[in-house]
Amino acid sequence: MAKEDSSAVPRPFQIGMKSQEDNFFLWLAANPTQASYFNHFMQAYRAGNAMWFEPDFYPVAERLAKGFDSSISDVFLVDVGGGKGHDLAAFAAAHPHPPGKLILQDQPSVLAEADPSFAKLFTIQPHDFFTPEPVQFARAYFLHSILHDWGDEDCLRVLANLKPALKPGYSRVLFNEIVVSEEKPSLPATSMDMMMLAHCDPAYERTERAWRDLLGKAGYVVRGIFGSTGAAESVIEAEVL
Repeated sequence: MAKEDSSAVPRPFQIGMKSQEDNFFLWLAANPTQASYFNHFMQAYRAGNAMWFEPDFYPVAERLAKGFDSSISDVFLVDVGGGKGHDLAAFAAAHPHPPGKLILQDQPSVLAEADPSFAKLFTIQPHDFFTPEPVQFARAYFLHSILHDWGDEDCLRVLANLKPALKPGYSRVLFNEIVVSEEKPSLPATSMDMMMLAHCDPAYERTERAWRDLLGKAGYVVRGIFGSTGAAESVIEAEVL
């Protein structure tokens, strides 16, 4: 992971762990055992939650499958920073005959822990999202709980590295993230916001206004925000013009 520009005083995580690393993810990279624990935690955290691709959450058939054009790219969905692949494996199980290829991307150390059988379901590709996206003109790029780990400056870097890979008016970017209500924020949203403060300051959970402002600065247009009853997270669909 690239280092963030940090001239500020030490943050809560650095103080608590007596760490000299600039951010939580660099600390994980330097502590492989803890990194493995974190990957298992993320897998457990997502278990049992409503899946973003369920029909009453985000309508994949209507928003993605319809309009897929293999002459533009044979790739249907890229899971950017997708961890060990459990999200994409669940998607593949629900959509056993996708119209195009599925690709999982993450750091090599994370992909090394992926279930070997996943290679039968999708392509596994090492990639650091702070570098240019190598898959061009896919129908959709999916980022689950990626941007909430970073402050606005680093998020803009991620979005800038993704943007050249997008075909304007065709490629969709799906951000599966918490969208905090400005009037009555939920306990899961506010609890996660405090966790971000402790571990990844200056990261935070964003309101709809904050998401629209951030994506707008990066040159993206929000096409819709989708949710499901009881789900803590939403799907923000965006594209570039």
